[in-house]
Amino acid sequence: MLKLHKWAYVKFSTQAMIMVELIEVGLATISKAAMIKGMSNFVFVVYYNALGTAILLPCFVGHRLRSNRLPITFPLLSRLFLLGLIGLCLSQMCAFAGISYTSPTLAAAMGNLIPVFTFSLAVILRMEKLDLRNISSQAKSLGTIIAISGALIATLYKGPPLLMAQTSSDSPHLLFSQQSKWLIGCLLLTVTFLLLSIWNILQAATTKEYPDEVTIVFFYSLFGTIQSSFLSFILERTTSAWKLHNRIEIIAIVYGAVSVTVLRAGIITWCLRERGPVFVAMFKPFGIAIAIFMGFVFLRDTLYLGSVIGAAAIVAGFYGVIWGQAKDKENAITKLESPSCEKTPLLQSKQRI
Repeated sequence: MLKLHKWAYVKFSTQAMIMVELIEVGLATISKAAMIKGMSNFVFVVYYNALGTAILLPCFVGHRLRSNRLPITFPLLSRLFLLGLIGLCLSQMCAFAGISYTSPTLAAAMGNLIPVFTFSLAVILRMEKLDLRNISSQAKSLGTIIAISGALIATLYKGPPLLMAQTSSDSPHLLFSQQSKWLIGCLLLTVTFLLLSIWNILQAATTKEYPDEVTIVFFYSLFGTIQSSFLSFILERTTSAWKLHNRIEIIAIVYGAVSVTVLRAGIITWCLRERGPVFVAMFKPFGIAIAIFMGFVFLRDTLYLGSVIGAAAIVAGFYGVIWGQAKDKENAITKLESPSCEKTPLLQSKQRI
């Protein structure tokens, strides 16, 4: 009975993380479809986050009224303001601009750069030690190099098409324009995941100092919405761009607000608490397969050789970094347990004397 319960628990958490990947790739796909129809990526970021913040508002108010929570101080609000700027305003604007120039498949592949960038920043900031004599450090270093190489391949080498959903009779000038947009899109996606890596480090530190996830998520979303609105009004001055012209734009906004802001956040929070960050990260490459299928079926995207080679290298590097982090945790647990095992006989021998 215990084995069955444990199996059901693992099955549920696995299905939950697969749902998260479906939600994330779904957002990239549906937003690309809306942008193909003419929706501005700046307008999408503002509307989708504003609706998500409005949904979170009653949850936040009820959460604060139900129990006595930690006080909200000005230093905390300042840090949440910075989290909103990095993790929501700037990163999402770069992300959706990058997706509009490339494809959801490439965005899903390059998303595996987050743990690679996070590890690199942790080493630079001396939050993590790098000992190349240790096999875990070797795995993380090699994984970082391989993943970054994969990102460069996907950016600089498009290659011939492997899956072609639509025929093209583009002129050489138009093909050159598409290559330029592809390069810009890849660079924007790289900046996106670098910003999210910085955000991960800041968020981890904030959560430790202020363990109230509902308050953090609400104010982070609120500040991010205000910041993205201010920046979008400067970058997108055309009045017609702020009007919703077709059904796909409304569907994309509602989907992003409900599925991503509310549902995805709840699932990831639960899985992080119950299974840990390594388990959550292991499902990231699964999004590539989902993105290839959805992009080919719904967006008629073309799959290029450079994207496949780059994605394979990024995934291989991703697993190298994750394996190294898991090995470090295993070694730390072993070191903590071994002294206690050695001390017990000594204590017993003293009592006998």
